[in-house]
Amino acid sequence: MDLILLNDGLYQLVAVTKEMTAGMSLLDEVNCFDLCDILRLHLTTYHEPPFNVHVMKDGTGALIGCICN
Repeated sequence: MDLILLNDGLYQLVAVTKEMTAGMSLLDEVNCFDLCDILRLHLTTYHEPPFNVHVMKDGTGALIGCICN
């Protein structure tokens, strides 16, 4: 799975690593789209309108979505 990030007008694909999922425990098997939602909640902060964007907590850009491999 890759995250699609927008940083300074440039889209980037960032592979999901074990370090990104550290501290998360899944009680049931999830599909790729559910995992994307879980990662969005875990890794981002939501900025209210007028921005209306999920910004990565580590400052690497805005989360646009995920690509499931």
